[in-house]
Amino acid sequence: MKGWSRAVALACVLAGSGCADGAKLVQETESGGIVVYPFNSGQGHLVSPFRRDALHLIAQRCGSQYTIVREGEAKGRSRIAGGMGGAEDVIHERRWGIQFECK
Repeated sequence: MKGWSRAVALACVLAGSGCADGAKLVQETESGGIVVYPFNSGQGHLVSPFRRDALHLIAQRCGSQYTIVREGEAKGRSRIAGGMGGAEDVIHERRWGIQFECK
């Protein structure tokens, strides 16, 4: 039973690591860039835990002096995840983008 429990725990960790990637700097320019992050449509983009990570990436790039130029829904992605009993589910991930400029 212990071996089975470890296998299930490892599978959960590996499956979870492939889910939402978190905030990413996807475009960098001399004066700013674009950061995207996943969000749950039920909760919205402003309360996503990844928004804080996105703003942290912007602050790392610019310090505390930056302006958000534009933000909105970015191209998401779909992926297939294995479910219980061999069934596969298609998961649609929504992403939010923030375009910023450093001051």
